[in-house]
Amino acid sequence: MSVNAANFDLERYLPYRLTVIAEQLSAELAKQYKQTYGISIPEWRVLVNVGYTRKPSIRDIEKKAGLEKSKVSRAASRLEANGYLIKHTDDQDRRLLKLSLTEKGQALLDELIPIAQAFQTRLESKIGAGVPEFHASLDRLDAKIID
Repeated sequence: MSVNAANFDLERYLPYRLTVIAEQLSAELAKQYKQTYGISIPEWRVLVNVGYTRKPSIRDIEKKAGLEKSKVSRAASRLEANGYLIKHTDDQDRRLLKLSLTEKGQALLDELIPIAQAFQTRLESKIGAGVPEFHASLDRLDAKIID
């Protein structure tokens, strides 16, 4: 049978489904940290990447977090203005801005990670025993997308 608009199943189309689910998950987690800490989704992604990568650049975070450069830059600027991170010019490439956490930023991250871990635990309980296979499938998809 040929595929056409009449027999296309949007609800089983993986790119669509993964995007919708990712947005829902991101929004649900964001409710928890936005209300208490006043940070946005891009700010969370920048903060966590800076916290777990040694002095990443805005370009590094753009690639890793799947955010546009302008969103990373704006989020980094807001985090810097609030005293959570510091921007440094890269020694080898003066065009690159490297980011690092301040003590205040590390303290915020230390409060946010338990929220993220609890959210992860709830998600894993919904997936059940298939968590390792789910991660393996995501790893295979990620490797193929990069290739």
